Parts: sequence; structure tokens; C-alpha cells
Amino acid sequence: MARRSAPEVNAGSMADIAFLLLIFFLVTTTIETDSGISRKLPPPQEENIEPPILKQKNIFVVELNKNNDLLVEEAPMELKDLREAAIKFLDNGGGQGVEACTFCQGAKDPSSSDNPTKAVISLRNNRETNYSAYIAVQNELVAAYTTLRNREANRLFGKSFEQMEKDLKDVNYAGNKESLKEDIKQIQFMFPEKLSEAEPKK
Repeated sequence: MARRSAPEVNAGSMADIAFLLLIFFLVTTTIETDSGISRKLPPPQEENIEPPILKQKNIFVVELNKNNDLLVEEAPMELKDLREAAIKFLDNGGGQGVEACTFCQGAKDPSSSDNPTKAVISLRNNRETNYSAYIAVQNELVAAYTTLRNREANRLFGKSFEQMEKDLKDVNYAGNKESLKEDIKQIQFMFPEKLSEAEPKK
């Protein structure tokens, strides 16, 4: 008696289905990108160029020691108070004449920063400083700039600086992106992010 051959399964369409599933997952999956602290390295300088002279009152010194203690202008400070202190310094507007700030809302203390474009935050740390403490301080200082930029963006353009940056990255944004870029540059010029990091102490 002849053996009956087992029926074969037609697998031709399986490859098509697998290919369609692959395309579906490639189209619908979002790839997470790591976002770190945004920093732009300065260009190399020639040796014979002297660095610009800064007034001491335009420098806001933030220091982390090896015990992760925060010192601001050589005085102890809690991390939760750092953002407000940085905002107060950046927005002081104590300059006179050509260095006057027309949009600053600070105390206009002549012993503090003249203008946000002149103000520099100097961050110093120890080689034994905890990395998480260092990042937490960085976040508070960047948040101070963001707060002031949001305020001016809302005043001038009716939306926050953060929203403007999101709109610029949004591929579905219906507005004029070139105009938006110029608006963002204007806010960045008003409050330029000047964070100077000194070489860690031993």
C-alpha cells in the first residue's frame, strides 16, 4: 500500500507577512536618544591673544567642595536656593549707560552684574565631588537661564522659549521656521548662557 504524503504548508505568504510586520515596527517605533547637558566647546585660541577683562561683580562663583557642599560667592547655600540666586544675579541689570539693561527686572544693584550679556557664572568643583551633585548644580544653573528666557519669550512672542524650541524641532509645525529661528536667537542674545567651568581642584 502506497504511503500518503503529508500535505505541505504554503509558506510563501509568511515572508510577505513578516516583511509587512517589520515595516510596521520600523515606522511606528520611536527611537529614544540620550540627551545630556548641552555644551559647546570654545574654539581653540591663539597663544598671543589675551582673554577679555571681566569685572569681578559680573562673575558669579559657584563652588562644590569634596564633601559636596555648595558655596556661592564663598557663602554656604542649599541647592534649592541656587536657581533663585542665579536668576537674581543674571537679571540684576546694574549697568549704566551703554551697559544698561532695558529689559532686566532685577534690583539694579551696582555691586552685582551690569547686564545679562556681561554676566558669567563660574562653576568650580573638586576632583572628589560626587558626579550626581555636580549634575544637580548644572541643572539648577541651566534652569535659571531657561526661566529668564521663558519670561522674555512670553513677553515678546506670547509663548515660552521651551515651546519655541519644541516648535522648531517639530516636523509638523505650520509656522515660519526661519522667523522662529530668528526669534530664538533674539532670546538667546538677551540671556546668553555663559557658564565657565574651571579645572577641578585636587
